[in-house]
Amino acid sequence: MPPANPVEPIEPVDPLAPPDPEPNTAPPGENPAPGGPNDDQARVEHDLRERVKELRCLYGIARLFERHSTSLNHLLQGTVDLLPPSWQYPEHACARIVFHETTHTSAGFTETRYRQAANIVIEGEKVGTVEVYYTRKMPKADEGPFLKEERALINAVAERLSRAAERIRFEEELRVAHSNLQVERRALQESNAALRSVLARIEEEKSSIKEAIVANVEKILLPILHALEARVGPDQKGYVKLLRRNLDEITSPLIDRLSRRFLTLTPAELRTCDMIRMGLRTKEIARMRHVAPATVNHQRESIRRKLGLAGRSANLVTYLQTFRAGVSGTAPGGAFGLEEKEAGSPHG
Repeated sequence: MPPANPVEPIEPVDPLAPPDPEPNTAPPGENPAPGGPNDDQARVEHDLRERVKELRCLYGIARLFERHSTSLNHLLQGTVDLLPPSWQYPEHACARIVFHETTHTSAGFTETRYRQAANIVIEGEKVGTVEVYYTRKMPKADEGPFLKEERALINAVAERLSRAAERIRFEEELRVAHSNLQVERRALQESNAALRSVLARIEEEKSSIKEAIVANVEKILLPILHALEARVGPDQKGYVKLLRRNLDEITSPLIDRLSRRFLTLTPAELRTCDMIRMGLRTKEIARMRHVAPATVNHQRESIRRKLGLAGRSANLVTYLQTFRAGVSGTAPGGAFGLEEKEAGSPHG
């Protein structure tokens, strides 16, 4: 047995669909008599329908913002299509949106003198207009044939389009900037790879040059010094040995490395360090530097203090030879195996 009062299904409302035309309660060919018993109710219903159209317009624009968040042209065309059905006389309304160099119009657009417009402004600069036209003369209202609520609506539409256009522009600039950064990042990576390759080649060339210098010293200069050492007297042999050891320092410069590590040592103390490391005694150092042995002993004490060896049992000769071994990979005593200790100096 069917239900006594069947429930009819409710059709969904499309916010983008034009509103239903206003019903005309007057007899055919006549207008409702103003001041009649139904005049107030008709006016309220009319105003309510106008507000509903305005809300549908704003809601539809909000939906367009969601659908076309990155396409300004689609947003403008969708908005211009929503405007005519939202005005009081939609059958005689048309709309146009001008934005920079582009123009978007509604169907059947005709430009007339019955116009309502609002500016699209971005950062204080006018960049376009939103316009609604009536194609024929309409009854006078608040602003020519237009209602004051329609003025508020067109201003709101222009303001929303201004914000949307500004946001889309900023997002596009951000995408372009990000793309440029990616290009620059790839270029920087390629430059770094090229720089690493160049630095690697430089290191290879430095190693080759160092090997060539060592080979030339060992094959050319050292044989000459050996022959010279056999021909000179005992007083000159010390100079020949010092020359040989200084040549060794060309391939492993102790003095330069000591200067960087022990910045408090004076140049004279650095030279004394080099001679002590070579195994020369205090008297030999004094004779070769033309100073008194007491001066050399004073320098030795200053060197021990600056190197942190004062009051310790560490031997200065062994310490300097060990330092050279760590620097150049040579065994303690240098290249010539000199391990002599200072006479009368128990701690080197």
